[in-house]
Amino acid sequence: MRFSTTDHLHMAHALRLAERGLCTTQPNPRVGCVIAHGEEVVGVGWHQRAGEPHAEVFALREAGARARGATAYVTLEPCAHQGRTPPCAEALVAAGVARVVVAVEDPFAQVDGRGIARLRAAGIAVDVGLMREAARELNLGFFSRIERGRPWVRVKLAMSLDGRTALANGESKWITGEAARADVQRWRARSSAILTGSGTVLADNPRLTVRLPLAPLSPDAVGGEGWGEGAALAPLRVVLDRHLRTPAGSHVLAGSAPTLLLHGAGASCGEDRFAAVELAAVAQQGDALDLHAVLALLAARDVNELHVEAGPTLCGALLAAGLVDELLLYIAPLLLGDAARPLLQLPTLADMAARWQLRVLDQRQLGPDWRLRLRPA
Repeated sequence: MRFSTTDHLHMAHALRLAERGLCTTQPNPRVGCVIAHGEEVVGVGWHQRAGEPHAEVFALREAGARARGATAYVTLEPCAHQGRTPPCAEALVAAGVARVVVAVEDPFAQVDGRGIARLRAAGIAVDVGLMREAARELNLGFFSRIERGRPWVRVKLAMSLDGRTALANGESKWITGEAARADVQRWRARSSAILTGSGTVLADNPRLTVRLPLAPLSPDAVGGEGWGEGAALAPLRVVLDRHLRTPAGSHVLAGSAPTLLLHGAGASCGEDRFAAVELAAVAQQGDALDLHAVLALLAARDVNELHVEAGPTLCGALLAAGLVDELLLYIAPLLLGDAARPLLQLPTLADMAARWQLRVLDQRQLGPDWRLRLRPA
């Protein structure tokens, strides 16, 4: 299928709209819709929050009677089932649109081609695949959860120029500056859950909450880094604590955000300090929790994007297990010396052929620091 320049312009507009829900639609995907007659836009919409109307509904409301005979550009296949909201495919049929351009099919079992089939059965022309990769990228966590049965795992690391994360005594505040730390808050905000280990809780007593108001998305944010509109949903805090060592008084036990402590089967769970959090047992693999089981459990709880802020042991274990999809590496222009703590604990390599190869997606200066965004090659 060859798409016109006008098609590309409207789908790019729909993707920008979808980005407005970047931090507010969990666990639903971010979706945008544009309804147009040729170059003239008559209605726009985006999914703003789970349980509220989908993008197509907002666009159809704005278009009104002018939706009849128009083309609808949607970043994800319209739903065809009754969930918390009515099916969008039926709304498009009822509105009398003549054509629907879909960026990417929805792999969710209750949709998975049914929305497209319903539109075509009603005589509506449906073209699929325009800006497919951009649409998948916008919802990489949703696609990961549905297609792979686990969240998209994004690991945040901060280091000195000599690859160190803390002094030998554990002091690490602060390696990076304010701009880099604010950037981390934005990545937290778009995530479904934030994962750490009990060692980090004991050493740093982190809050693992989002502490940054979101600025409105700029009109030209697509392809850049827009961060959505409205107050972000509080990501689930997840602590891997095999023996339930998290002490009373820890910020993660305070109930300031939904919190899940994952532990081994033999851990004692009956103490008052855990009254404000949820506990769940996970299978073990050797002397640690089974990371594959952890991710499967989180996917079952509708976690799309998992943001990891942990120490070198847990981050290294995730990378060694092939479970890291993306790295956010913040590099500060300072040196901590060879006695300071390393970035990751990884198995010893026998030869260079076994090295972990990464590709750089982008690099950005944040105040005096640099951020590299990387994915396994």
